[in-house]
Amino acid sequence: MSPDTAPSFMELTLRTIKACFEGLPLSLSLAFASLLLGLLLSVPLAVMHSKRRTFGAKLVRAYTYFFTGTPLLVQMYLIYNGVAETQWYGQLIAIPAFEFLKDAYPWVLLAFILNTTAYSTELFSGAIRNMDNGEVEAGRAYGMSMSQVMRHIILPSSLRRALPAYSNEVIMMIQATSLASLFTLVEIMGKAQEIQQETYRSFPVYVAAGLVYLGLTLAVVFAFKCLEKRYLTHLKPRAH
Repeated sequence: MSPDTAPSFMELTLRTIKACFEGLPLSLSLAFASLLLGLLLSVPLAVMHSKRRTFGAKLVRAYTYFFTGTPLLVQMYLIYNGVAETQWYGQLIAIPAFEFLKDAYPWVLLAFILNTTAYSTELFSGAIRNMDNGEVEAGRAYGMSMSQVMRHIILPSSLRRALPAYSNEVIMMIQATSLASLFTLVEIMGKAQEIQQETYRSFPVYVAAGLVYLGLTLAVVFAFKCLEKRYLTHLKPRAH
């Protein structure tokens, strides 16, 4: 491409943004599925984790130590490449019903789920441990069992209090989907890289990709601000 026909910075940026929107559904599907399944898994794991001296708590702690103590990219390589080296994987994908496992999507998604579950477990477990004893004692005074107190008082209150911290996990997970492009998945970053490889111009291309991720981040921040306003207003000090 000659200098006379090369697109300007703004033209290439707008073109890349348009292309990134084509990869947006894949990025959102990875983020939404991993966050949803991670949330469903992390709540019961957090309850186990909060009971520090039990065997189950020790197993959960070992799991969270590994996935919060190692880089997500390393975990993705372990799952994506490591599983492919096992004998059972070759036997499994030979079955027609499991041919979908040849695709990178389920393995990338699995890595995201395991990672976000570990971080969410630590987050929710901390919220449970920091629960006000007064609320627990009030529930017990009404004749509730500990399992009922956990379901009706501790978990709802803890999850509400964890909203500000959990919003950071959602943002980090959305941004982490950019790693999926390293495993043949063409999401937002994958689309940007296609244009970079075509034009050999990195700066406007990655500025455009950054703007798309920034837009997603601002949308998440706004959504969680609305949730916090609805569910955490009662925790704010009242003006006299």
